[in-house]
Amino acid sequence: MKEYQTEQLRNIALLSHGSAGKTSLAEAMLFNTGAITRLGRVDEGTTVSDYDEEEIRRHISLSTSVVPCEWNGHKINALDTPGYLDFVGEVKGAVRVANGALILLDAVAGVEVGTDLVWGYADEQNLPRLIFINKMDRENANFKRCLDALREKFEASFIPIQLPVGSQADFEGVVDLIAMKAQQGSKAEEREIPASLQDEIDDYRLQLIEAVAESEDELILKYLEGEELTEEEIRRGLKVRIADRSVVPVLCGSATANIGIQPLLQAIIEYLPSPAEVGEIVGTNPATGEEETLEPNELGPLAVLAFKTLADPYVGKLTYFRVYSGLMESDSRVFNSRSGEMERIGQLYILRGKDQIPTDRVRSGDIGAVAKLGNTSTGDTLCDKGHPIVLTPPTFPKPVFSVAVHPKTKSDLDKMSTTLARLAEEDPTLHVDREPSTNETILSGMGESHVDIAARRLHQKFGVNITTSVPKVPYRETITKTTSAQGRHKKQTGGRGQFGDVFIRFEPLPRGSGFEFVDEIRGGAVPNQYIPAVEKGLREIMEKGILAGYPTADFRAALYDGSFHTVDSSEIAFKLAAHLAFKKAIPEAGPVLLEPIMNFTITIPEGFTGDVLGDLNSKRGRVQGMDQQRGMAVITAQVPLAEMQRYATDLRSITQGRGIYTMEFSHYEEVPSHIAQKIIGEAKREME
Repeated sequence: MKEYQTEQLRNIALLSHGSAGKTSLAEAMLFNTGAITRLGRVDEGTTVSDYDEEEIRRHISLSTSVVPCEWNGHKINALDTPGYLDFVGEVKGAVRVANGALILLDAVAGVEVGTDLVWGYADEQNLPRLIFINKMDRENANFKRCLDALREKFEASFIPIQLPVGSQADFEGVVDLIAMKAQQGSKAEEREIPASLQDEIDDYRLQLIEAVAESEDELILKYLEGEELTEEEIRRGLKVRIADRSVVPVLCGSATANIGIQPLLQAIIEYLPSPAEVGEIVGTNPATGEEETLEPNELGPLAVLAFKTLADPYVGKLTYFRVYSGLMESDSRVFNSRSGEMERIGQLYILRGKDQIPTDRVRSGDIGAVAKLGNTSTGDTLCDKGHPIVLTPPTFPKPVFSVAVHPKTKSDLDKMSTTLARLAEEDPTLHVDREPSTNETILSGMGESHVDIAARRLHQKFGVNITTSVPKVPYRETITKTTSAQGRHKKQTGGRGQFGDVFIRFEPLPRGSGFEFVDEIRGGAVPNQYIPAVEKGLREIMEKGILAGYPTADFRAALYDGSFHTVDSSEIAFKLAAHLAFKKAIPEAGPVLLEPIMNFTITIPEGFTGDVLGDLNSKRGRVQGMDQQRGMAVITAQVPLAEMQRYATDLRSITQGRGIYTMEFSHYEEVPSHIAQKIIGEAKREME
C-alpha cells in the first residue's frame, strides 16, 4: 500500500444501530477503490471486515475492523464498528481515534435507539459527521421520512447534498445538489437530472445554499444580493459548516446494490477533516501533570495511542494504534508512559480486516498495528522516553450483566483464570473478578450476548470450556444490638496445653463502616503479644456468618478483659477463644441479612415509561427521579441486585430492544424479613 501524507488521510468511524449496513458499506468502499474484485456479503460470511468465526455465524459485527481504502490520491481509514448494543466498547475505541463520523440509517427503520447512542458518542469527541441513508432499494424505503426523523430527534441542521433517483425497487442513482448532476448505477455515470425531480431539487438546493452562505460574510453578502454561488464556494462553505458541526450533510444510496458509494467516497475526502486539519493534540505530561500540545506532523515528538487489543493464541497480542504525532517505525524502541517501561517495536502492519500488510513506518495521523507488545494495554500512550506524554484514553462503560463461570474439567480450571484475563485485556468492557463472599469467579459484560460470545471465544481461541450460571448475590450479615460474650479455649493434652480467655463486646456500626477492632485491655489481663491474634481470629470467623454463612460486617469488637496462662497460652489459643466469643455473642446481637442495593439509570423511549416503572415496582425498586432527553425518558432508581441479575434481558424484552441502562453499587440495606427467611433456609440446606 502506498504511503500517504497526513493531509491525505481520513480516519472515519462507521456508526449506526445494528443491521443498518456498515459492514456492507465498508465492503462496497473496498470494491469501488479496487482493493477487492468482488463484493462480499454479510449473510454469506464473505466480507473483509467480518472475519471472526462468531461474526460469520451470527451475521453481525462483534468488533471494530480497520478497512483502509485508497481514493483519488487519499487514504480513508474506515473503522467498521459493531451496531449491537453489547459491543459498545469497540465503538468507543473507534470513535476516540476517528476525526469524523459517518452515521448510517436504514432507509426503512430510520432513527433507532442505536442511532441516538452513536450520535452521543460522536458528540463526546466533537466529531464532524455525515449521514448516509442506506438501503434505498428496500421495500418501504423513504428518504424524506428519515430526514424528518433526524430533524425531529437531533439538534443539528440536516442538509441533503444528494437526493435519490427513484426509490425501493426503482432506486437507480442520486442527484448531486452541488454539481447539479444525476449519478446513475454502480459506476456513478453522469446523467441529466430527471425533470420529475426538479421541484424537489429546487427546494433542497435552496436549503443548501442558505446553509452554506452562513459560513462566511462574503458568501452571505453575495447570497443576499441575489448572486449565484459557485460550485467551489458551495463546497468551501459547506466544509466550514461541517467542521463547526452546525451542518450535517445527508447522502443516500445502497451498499449492497453498490449505488451512491463513489459519490460518498468523494464526500468523505472533500468534507471530513484530515488529522492535519483537526489541529493541535492535547496530552498530559506524566511528570508534571500539566497539559501539553503537539502538532500533528512527523517532525514532532512521538505520541501514539493504543485503542484496541486483539488476543491471538498463535501470534500473541495484536495492538491497534493511531499515531498522533511523530513517526512510528518498525524495529524501534518506544516508551510506555503508563507502565514507565520501554517497548520493543517489531514489524509494523497496516490492517485490512484480518489481513496484515507489513510496512516500515506508520506516519502521523495514520492507523496501524504491532504484535507482541509486553506491557501495552488498550488506552496506553507510546512516546519518546525523552518527551513522555499521556493521551486521553477511550472511556468505556461499566458492565451491567454478570455470570458465574465454572470450568468443565481440571485442565480447564488450570487455564481458566489466565485466558479470562486475556479476554478482558482484549475487551475493556469485560471484567473478571473473584467474589470472596460466594467464592465464585464472576465474568461481567454489557449483556447476555456479550458474555455468551466471550465464553465461546474462550473455547475457540484457547480451548478452554466453561459453564455459566446466575451469580450468587453477595449478601452480608450484621448485628443490630450490643452484646458481650466470653470466649474461653482450654485444652489439656499430655504435654503443653492450650489456654486463651477473652471477653469481647460487639457493637453495631453504621452501614458501610466495615469492621473495627478496639483494644480496651488494662493491667495486662491479656498480654500485648496475644492481642493481634484475637483480632486475627475475629477476622477469620466473621467471613462465615451465623445466619447463612455470609461475611459479617459493620460492627465493632472491643476486647475488654480476659486471662492467660504463663505456659499454656499461645496465639492459636487466643484466636480460637475469639472464635468462641463470636459464635456465642452474634446470635444474641440481633443478626440480620444485608443485600446490595444498586443505582440504576435507565434510558428508554417515552412510550415505554409506564411498563418500565411497573416492572421496577415489582422488583422492589425505588424510583429516585425522571427526566426527558431528546424524546427519551431517563429514569433513576435504586433496586436490590437480587432482583436485577437478568435486567439486561428483561429491559430489552419490555422496550423491544430500545432501552439501555447503567448500574453501579450504592450501599447495603437490610433484607425484608420474609425474603431473608427464604435466603437463610436455602443457605442452610446447601450447607447440610
